[in-house]
Amino acid sequence: MERDLSHEFLRVVERAAIATAHTMGQGNRKMSDQVAVEEMRRVMDTLAIDGTVVIGEGERDEAPMLYVGERVGLGSKQNQVKYQEIDIAVDPLEGTNLCATGAANAIAVLAASDAGGLLHAPDCYMEKIIVGPACKGAVELDAPAKDNLKAIARRLDRDVEDLVVIVLDRPRHTDLISDIRKAGARIRLIGDGDLSAGISAAVLGTGVHAVMGIGGAPEGVLTAAALRCLNGEIQARLVVAKEGQRERMEKMGITDLKKVYMTEDLAPGRKMIFAACGVTDGNLLKGVRYFGDGTRTSSLLLTLEDRKVRFVDTVHLERRPDIKVRFF
Repeated sequence: MERDLSHEFLRVVERAAIATAHTMGQGNRKMSDQVAVEEMRRVMDTLAIDGTVVIGEGERDEAPMLYVGERVGLGSKQNQVKYQEIDIAVDPLEGTNLCATGAANAIAVLAASDAGGLLHAPDCYMEKIIVGPACKGAVELDAPAKDNLKAIARRLDRDVEDLVVIVLDRPRHTDLISDIRKAGARIRLIGDGDLSAGISAAVLGTGVHAVMGIGGAPEGVLTAAALRCLNGEIQARLVVAKEGQRERMEKMGITDLKKVYMTEDLAPGRKMIFAACGVTDGNLLKGVRYFGDGTRTSSLLLTLEDRKVRFVDTVHLERRPDIKVRFF
């Protein structure tokens, strides 16, 4: 699966990012998201797969396409050809507000695994702690922030004061932010984009050492898929924040709301592909850039089975007879 489809999924996120970047800074988050969804769905339907969306844009009555349970790819058409069955998790535009305002770290994201390889997470909140490979096994979701920060510092052979923790800038994190600051660590508050933040924590050189706090559950599963490939760790627990969510979780077979999900609980697949393409400039990926002869994209492509991490810089040339290829 990985060798055959990784570059096809790369093409999906690249095309979604290129289409969406045209809406960057126009202040219309709904339009940005719609463009991303439509382009991702269009390209995905050209792939030789029988895909099922397990994490997407919501329920069928809330989303016209890329909804949970929707079949995508050539296998979704009425024909006699048998295609490989794949579970797919998508966030066509992580950071709709970021794209609409021209802020950093908006990305187009897709994860794919063999059937059953991605948790069917409900669209609710999720309490999370995310660390890189060096800190696997050193933290606990229920431990005080100061204890986790001390454990991270020991593993990284540095002081707590040297650590940078990403936290979503939300009122619900007032106590967490206070605890982190009292412990002496530094905080990078972000308005959106905890998925890209989680990936940054697992890559050396980004200056991010952990992500803490409550974010989206679908983003947690996508993060786990990336961390499986990057050897990082996420610990998470589902959070009931709205009326009716508990009942919906029970219908999905989730009865233990105190359960702490580890990385392989969220993304247990034996084969995994994760692809992301920058829409706006960020910590890991540059945004889409347009020039006279084409478009340039910056992407991340991860595969679990063959242990490949690819940072892909692509120039998409215009179809013109006078095209010029330049050295970058």
